[in-house]
Amino acid sequence: MIDQLYSVYLRSTGVSTDTRTLQKDNLWFALKGPNFNANKFADKALELGACAVVIDDPAYARDNRYLVVEDGLKALQQLANHHRKQFNIPVIGITGSNGKTTTKELVRDVLARKFRVLATLGNFNNHIGVPLTLLRLTANTEMAIVEMGANFVGDIAQLCAIAEPTFGLITNIGKAHLEGFGGIEGVFKGKTELYEHVAKQGGVLFVNSRNQRLMEKAGRLVSEIATYPDKDDVYHAELIDAQPFVKLRARSGKVVDTQISGSYNFENICAALCIGAYFGVPENEALEAIAAYIPENNRSQIKQLGSNTVVMDAYNANPTSMALALQNFAAKPGYKVAILGDMFELGESAAEEHAAVGSLTAGLALDQVIFCGELMKHAYETNEKAEYFEDKQELATYLKGLQLQDSQILIKGSRGMSLETLLESF
Repeated sequence: MIDQLYSVYLRSTGVSTDTRTLQKDNLWFALKGPNFNANKFADKALELGACAVVIDDPAYARDNRYLVVEDGLKALQQLANHHRKQFNIPVIGITGSNGKTTTKELVRDVLARKFRVLATLGNFNNHIGVPLTLLRLTANTEMAIVEMGANFVGDIAQLCAIAEPTFGLITNIGKAHLEGFGGIEGVFKGKTELYEHVAKQGGVLFVNSRNQRLMEKAGRLVSEIATYPDKDDVYHAELIDAQPFVKLRARSGKVVDTQISGSYNFENICAALCIGAYFGVPENEALEAIAAYIPENNRSQIKQLGSNTVVMDAYNANPTSMALALQNFAAKPGYKVAILGDMFELGESAAEEHAAVGSLTAGLALDQVIFCGELMKHAYETNEKAEYFEDKQELATYLKGLQLQDSQILIKGSRGMSLETLLESF
């Protein structure tokens, strides 16, 4: 079946799983969810211009344009893996608890100075997004960068089986998706599945030498490791400043001003420079790419709203990224207001981790701390000097009345909180 499917794919203009964005002559896949049966939309997909549709319920088949498989999602994954096997190019897998999307984009921009690069779009990094990324590979692609996200032990192994990365980078191990991983040890085990796969491929790992556990794990698995960011590493640089943006001295001695906030992003920048150096991108070109990069999608974005400077970091949050963001923010000059929303997917650790955020804010040089959401009530209990709003709309009304001026404002919370809507209050 995969040969027949691949033959149709090669004649198509690409793959679609959504009738709302389907392009003419796309090959469309019906992917079922817990609350919907996408097979019902097969006729619609053909009406909208699909060249063929892949369904897993024969009751919806009408003619030979309906390709019936046992499982639509598995067929998509198998097709993607089959397509990936046609390419003998470097495939770099990137995962980690924090910073993987920013790092992926930095690596993409650095490598694009020398190669024709395909990279994951946005954060399409799951069991559907990874196959869709691979199915964008063309004969012109010289290098692929595949971002991999995970909620459970085994997720990265599954994505590696599809993408077959020959190089690997783990940005860090932090307290993210604890509910699914069952704790920090589960996070380490799950993320390092990438190392194990690359080792079996005889590949190369890019490793942050400041993380001793990752260094030890990588050293046991592979013969070649490219390390960063310190003096004795393959690629080394020096953090000069992080206010308001990261400023660094590169290996060549050149000083680079970036448009990336947060000292924690220094290591992500060094990861990209290390990979660029490994693949022979001239350092001047790599540094130009780093200097030109501007974060988007509410990831450590700096927004000037009147006289206020807002650090919008509301794409996602977990205990590790929250602590790093707060510590970096507290080092800023001026009047500082931290607006913090719930962190999701922490399971039994939720109350404890939110309480820890409250304790942390109580000890930092912050002029005003505002918690928002049901879980942040635990933070308020450990920092009663702060202000607390269970309802985001009530907080928005409060902020409008506050009329902040000449302030530094941090907004951070999990994606489900949608805290970016608070920007309208300034």
